[in-house]
Order: sequence, then C-alpha cells, then structure tokens
Amino acid sequence: MRASRLLSILTTLQARGRVTAPELAEACEVSVRTIYRDIDALAAAGIPVYAERGAEGGYRLLDGYRVRLNGLSPPEAEALFMAGLPGPAAALGLDVAMMAARNKLMAALPESLRENAGRMQQRFHLDAPNWFGESEEPVHLRAIAGALLNNKLIKVRYRSWRAEKQRRVGPLGLVLKAGSWYLAGHVDGSVRTYRVARILDCSVLEQPFVRPADFDLATYWRAATLRLEAELHPNAVTVRLSPLGVKLLDALSVPYVKARMRLEYVADAEGWRIAVLPVGKTAWHAATELLRFGSEAEVLDPPELRRKMAEIAQAMAARYEPPRRLRATARKA
Repeated sequence: MRASRLLSILTTLQARGRVTAPELAEACEVSVRTIYRDIDALAAAGIPVYAERGAEGGYRLLDGYRVRLNGLSPPEAEALFMAGLPGPAAALGLDVAMMAARNKLMAALPESLRENAGRMQQRFHLDAPNWFGESEEPVHLRAIAGALLNNKLIKVRYRSWRAEKQRRVGPLGLVLKAGSWYLAGHVDGSVRTYRVARILDCSVLEQPFVRPADFDLATYWRAATLRLEAELHPNAVTVRLSPLGVKLLDALSVPYVKARMRLEYVADAEGWRIAVLPVGKTAWHAATELLRFGSEAEVLDPPELRRKMAEIAQAMAARYEPPRRLRATARKA
C-alpha cells in the first residue's frame, strides 16, 4: 500500500509540478503527517524532491528530473482503455488521435495485459443521451474546443429562451450532459453556462484568454447544476398518493426531487400515503408535473394548486366530451 502511494506521489509531482501537502493528502486519502513521512522516504531513496516555502509553496521535483514508470497493474491498464470511449472524442475531433494513442498504448503493454485491455473495448460502450433522445452534434463544438485548448477568446451569437445575444466569451470548459454539450464561459467577470447547440455563430479571436487559476470545472458544474435544479423547483406541495402513485413517484421523479421529498412511511386504511415534494415555480408548472400521476395523486396543499389541478382536469374532461350529435347518435344506436 505504501509503495503504491509513493509512486502516486511521485507521478503527481512529475505531472503537476508544485503540489502542496494537503493536496497530496486529499488525493491519497491519508493525513498530511503521513505525506510528510512519505516525502522524507522519497528523499532518503535519492529522489530530488524539495519544498518551497511561503503562500505559493509546496513540494516539487528538481527541474529536469524525470522518472520512467513502465509498470501498469491490470486494473490500471483496463482503466486507461475505459477512458478511450470513442463518442465524446469523435465529437471533439479527437477520434483519430485517440485511436493512435490507444494503439501505441496497446503496443507498449506487456503481453500479459493486452488481452484484458482489449476486452474492455469489446465489452463496454458509452451511449450518452437519455432514452429516446439523440446526441447533439453542435456545428461549432470543435472550434470552441480548439479555442479552449489554446486559451483564445471566442465571439458567439447565442439564442437563449428569450432572444438572440452576442457575447465575447473566455472558454473555461466543456461538459457533456445527457447527450448535450455545455460551455462554461467567462463573461463580464462571471461564469455562465451556454448550451453549445444554441450557439448560432462562433469565431475564434486572436486575443488570448487568461484562465483564472482557481477555476475548477467539476466544482463549478456541480454547483451550477444544483443551483439550476433549485431554481426549477422552488416550491413545495403536499400530495396524497395511491400505492401505484408511490411507484410512479419513484419512476418519474428526477434525482433532485427524490433527494428532497418526504414520504410518510405509514399508509392510511386505503393504502394511500402523504408526500411533500419540490415542484416548479408557478401553479401551472407544478400542475403539469403532477398530472403525470393521473388519478393516482391528489394535491392537498397549497389550495391554489389544488384549484389549478381541478381547473385543468375539468377542461380536459370537457375537451374529451363527445359532441351532442355524437351522443344522440349513440343513444339511437
């Protein structure tokens, strides 16, 4: 275990340059004191690792020092081939490079690891879109990816829900979510999210973009996703659910709603249970979400939503009511 951790520290220092002890401790899931002991062990073994003091300090290897680590464990080799799933790479224009890298890696692996690594390609496939949905192929995705990698500003014409806008954007990252690509971009001092398929025009500018040193794409995306889900479900309702309604609630609800709903464990004499769950902004939005349950759900609170549900149900009943002449014909028949 310690030997594996020492190799992990060494490869991290070689890949990233300066790294702090707390960062190494978090990556290795050990205490900072353990990292101190591991660094001493590396230095005692002749590895030229040294510490830089101060607010911007950390551990680093002597400039020019490189270590060759050719040994891969079977799980590590398999994991590398899992990272080579072709769909997103092709969308970014990296499919040829991905294939070349994979072939070189396969050639470099020992014979004992090639069979398992090749098996990963045969037995795992990534299908990113939701069921019955299609993966988007945005026209400007590759241009944006190129600007992102080269730290160049882009000028875009974007169609939002309300209007078309033009923006100069500093590209910070691309995210593939449920078959759709999203761009995290720096605009007017803040970070915003753009759906790439809604970008109508895109030109890469020669002006360089200085990426904020403290920006972390994964952290931003998690926070942005939670914020959006909270904005889409700001209100709470109390509903009464039949046994089938409880099953539909589990099958049809998004993860955000499932994580925040409260469902009473004890059922009444008819088997119905009470649930409190987050819903959309307006009574109309909330009603359209709850109408999926049909007659298996009854809104108890708030009163305005209960009235809206009754209003929509009455309008639907009237819509499907047969015309008088058809009713008369049916009676004669």
